[in-house]
Amino acid sequence: MTRYYTIEHEWIEVDGTTATVGITDHAQHQLGDIVFVEVPAAGTTLTKGGQAAVVESVKAASDVYAPVSGVVSESNAALEADPALVNSAPEGDGWFFKLTLTNAAELEGLMDKAAYDAWVKTL
Repeated sequence: MTRYYTIEHEWIEVDGTTATVGITDHAQHQLGDIVFVEVPAAGTTLTKGGQAAVVESVKAASDVYAPVSGVVSESNAALEADPALVNSAPEGDGWFFKLTLTNAAELEGLMDKAAYDAWVKTL
């Protein structure tokens, strides 16, 4: 599996034509304690760069954007009962949704871990 990152602090892990999406550890740290997550329903069509989910913390509400275009195949139901999973495991059990890629070429231009870490240091 290959993992990519966006400048909006989403990560996407790709396995064939299926991808899992969430927010980075940096993003959850900036947001603070997560109190609510709204994820897209299965069957929702997402467009690269379009709003895909909402995350609310004690500090602010933020949109989560689709790193690539695709159709949502699964939402992380565990986040409804325990949104704090995003804080405790943002790049693991705190994933937001899975999707089936509709244009794998959109992965080009996303960052690898080293590039993302270097970019975050400039913030």
